[in-house]
Amino acid sequence: MKKIAILTNGGDAPGLNAVIRAIVKTAETNGIEAYGFIEGYKGLLNNDYVRLDPNGNASGILDKGGTIIGTSNNTNVFNYKVVKEDGTVEYQDLSDKCVENIRNAGFECIFTLGGDGTQKSSRDFCLKGVNCIGVPKTIDNDVAHTETTFGYNTAVSVAMEALDRLHTTASAHHRVLTLEVMGRYAGWIALESAIAGGADVALIPEIPYDINKVVEKIERRKQNGKAFSIVVVSEGAKPKDGEISIKKVLDDGAGLDNIRLGGAGELVADQIEKLTGMTTRNTVLGYVQRGGTPTSFDRVLSTRYGVKAMELAMQGIFKVLVTYKGGEMGYVDLDDVVGRDAKVGAASSKNRTVPLDHDLVKVARELGMCLGD
Repeated sequence: MKKIAILTNGGDAPGLNAVIRAIVKTAETNGIEAYGFIEGYKGLLNNDYVRLDPNGNASGILDKGGTIIGTSNNTNVFNYKVVKEDGTVEYQDLSDKCVENIRNAGFECIFTLGGDGTQKSSRDFCLKGVNCIGVPKTIDNDVAHTETTFGYNTAVSVAMEALDRLHTTASAHHRVLTLEVMGRYAGWIALESAIAGGADVALIPEIPYDINKVVEKIERRKQNGKAFSIVVVSEGAKPKDGEISIKKVLDDGAGLDNIRLGGAGELVADQIEKLTGMTTRNTVLGYVQRGGTPTSFDRVLSTRYGVKAMELAMQGIFKVLVTYKGGEMGYVDLDDVVGRDAKVGAASSKNRTVPLDHDLVKVARELGMCLGD
């Protein structure tokens, strides 16, 4: 192997640059040239890439947030949105152009750093004869077959710090404060940050909540002399017999997640204030969770992911996703990640959500935390 390329796709996450650095440095150690496609699959389509130099542009990036090669979260080259001259929109499969770009450049492996949608396209490219290796990237921690994705620990740490700060304000003003965190359809960030930050309530997508149960918890605290409460709300949390809170629906085409969540925390805050009469304020943590410097845990985990990915490439093992289980690095077939019956170009939905018998759920309940049920 002499030449490889990396792309980062989807939302940014702390640790992306650390993965890039690890792949590039491992490649250099073994006499392999490394390149990066600019803005994910968009760069692959436009044949826009740069050489990654471990002593130049890929140096000093271990602690940097974001990604030095950019990313795109609205590009599905298997069903690409094309606006024609007359203004009409047409969706085209431009994946063959990408394959041509890869072969003309002489790249022997493409490392795809991303979440569910990114790995779905990675699998689809493998079916076209491209050597791909996926690295799971999402702060939501919801990629199938891996226990911890890089960036997740940083996101939880940021949410925990926010809860520490909200505690002082809630206590001083005798208020209920809600914190809406990311996670989409998985409650990992909400649940773990709630435990780490000493929250009284945690509402996650996996457990539809009864707002009356939440109110009961807050009222019991008042009766016990606690005149304030802290509530963590996952953006994908939904009430019993209700729906998730959707901010808007995009039109980026099939094969992409066009739903933008938002408003779950505000909804819960409004209901609590109405039912308890207590002043309730909501904070949306938003992109703060996935920006900035990665924690030491994520720096090490990202580096391990990158080194393992490059090792697999040198061993000739492709169409796989690098995994982290039980403290060890491994890999699984990309078909097992996205679903063996997943249609080429379509979206995949094999997300890893919180099992109701998971230890974190048990811990939260033993602590007396209300989960809305």
